Amino acid sequence: MKITHVRAFLLSSPFQQPLHLSYYGGDRVITKRDAMFIRVETDKGVVGFAPGQASERAKQAIDTTIAPFLTGRTLADPDALRILFMQGPGKDDEYAAKMYCSVEVALNDVLAKALGVPLSELIGGRVRDRIRLYGSGGMYMPPEKYADEAEAIAELGFRAYKMRPGLGPDQDVETVRRMRERVGPDFDLMVDAHTWWRMGDKSYDQKTVERVAREMAEFDIAWLEEPLPPDDHAAYQHLKQEGYVPLASGEHEATDDSFLDLILEECVDYVQMDVICQGGYPTARRILPEIAKTGLAFAFHSWGTALELLVAAHLGVCWPETVTAWLEYPCYSTPEKELMYPFPLAAEILKEPLDVDQGDLIVPRKPGLGIEVDESVIDKYPWIPGPWSTFTMHSPRQTWAVTGDHSVRWADQ
Repeated sequence: MKITHVRAFLLSSPFQQPLHLSYYGGDRVITKRDAMFIRVETDKGVVGFAPGQASERAKQAIDTTIAPFLTGRTLADPDALRILFMQGPGKDDEYAAKMYCSVEVALNDVLAKALGVPLSELIGGRVRDRIRLYGSGGMYMPPEKYADEAEAIAELGFRAYKMRPGLGPDQDVETVRRMRERVGPDFDLMVDAHTWWRMGDKSYDQKTVERVAREMAEFDIAWLEEPLPPDDHAAYQHLKQEGYVPLASGEHEATDDSFLDLILEECVDYVQMDVICQGGYPTARRILPEIAKTGLAFAFHSWGTALELLVAAHLGVCWPETVTAWLEYPCYSTPEKELMYPFPLAAEILKEPLDVDQGDLIVPRKPGLGIEVDESVIDKYPWIPGPWSTFTMHSPRQTWAVTGDHSVRWADQ
């Protein structure tokens, strides 16, 4: 079976009106959400799909470097093709090497379909059929609004909710108090605190972070995510040793070595990774055995479409829930329920809805990914150039943009 075409499609889902959000150290504006899907065709008529980073740079890397390398090659062993790419075009192009790992998902999808097995059987072999989800939303609202959203996500059947604080130390603690009061003791609450170190002169210092963590511990949170700059592993070690709350980090680790340092030094309780942005299945399959050895747990970062969730889930079910414990499920607004903001493309990119049961995603057993991409989204959601979101920091005054890449700390890095 030979590869005949590799194509990447950029898509945009614009908002009717820009969303304006204010937080302790600045303001954020969101105008749209973007997505990419990758399509690999073969001479046998088998087609595979994968999500990719929704940026023009990513598309260029696929169009000009990865597609020419793959076109005409025999698809029998995706690992062997990756090794050849890393020895060739990817050797001196770190960005293209990471983008290749997204395309590789589509190669696995093709091969699994040709063999008549679920994709999970090619990347480790599934040991279960479901993975626990946490509903993710919560962006810069008054405390009572966070409590409303936590309750709404519980009503959808989820057993956990993650929010993003950034209202100031006291208000952040008050928010957690109100959420716990609203949802009761048996519902997990995650706090994604990455805003705390991105507010310039208002960023929380170590002492403030420790105080807030200590006070949030009273409300039994499941984890505190990225409360400190993610490259300061020593600071995470110190905070973890204090034992206030479980810690999570990983979505900003730039290399496999930095992941391994985070894991082997046991800087956190939950290691996180975005499969699409941080090295695909190869990096995940490298770090998961180390996570299992150290007795830590893994939680997928996923902040895009249902296709991204599906790709992560196929890997997640190859490990017991003691290792791959959680999969992030972004909760977008729908006509029936107002949540974070609308992103209809996220669901419409698949021809069938994901099967969610009692807060778990049921991973399909059909060949390949098990659900087909709906290619009509290409015409329905044409690409709109430019960033999907901007941040403006108050002090020092600075504005930066957000593109499709979740694994960098700032857009200009």
